[in-house]
Amino acid sequence: MKVLLLKDAKEDDGGQDPYIRELGFCGLDATLIPVLSFEFLALPSLSEKLSQPERYGGLIFTSPRAVDAVELCLQRDSKARVWTESLKGKWNAKSVYVVGNATASLVNKMGLDTEGENCGNAEKLAEYICSMTLAEVPSMSHQGPCLPACDAAPGPPPLHRKAGTVPVESKPLGSSLGSGAL
Repeated sequence: MKVLLLKDAKEDDGGQDPYIRELGFCGLDATLIPVLSFEFLALPSLSEKLSQPERYGGLIFTSPRAVDAVELCLQRDSKARVWTESLKGKWNAKSVYVVGNATASLVNKMGLDTEGENCGNAEKLAEYICSMTLAEVPSMSHQGPCLPACDAAPGPPPLHRKAGTVPVESKPLGSSLGSGAL
């Protein structure tokens, strides 16, 4: 039987989308149709901010796409060497929060230590961050706001709704657009 799979294509270690592979094992012939495309909107701004870790008390990654944005900034602006030699260490001296294990794995590959990956979603991560006192996270007490690397989403981000005493700077990195494929 033929089925339509409406999602963004992702390749696993075998070079195939895992959904296509698993559906194939079940005897289904899946055709993948991407329904969204994504455009990064604020890479120059993010790149500038990544170069100034002294202005921030931490870094927040809300998705694998946020990690992609940071990696693009490092590649695009030829900052890979500066990242390795100094910026990575400066960011690692601060709190680096992530939503989910997949995002944590990607951030770890960049050489950063993470926390909050077991929270599972942005709302729970915001609660986790806010439950930390400034004494427990000394880098936040005098270093400025956290820098979230996040996608655009409707409504106020959970980190802003819950932030309380933890200042969070925000500018969405990009926006999802409807795909012309449909």
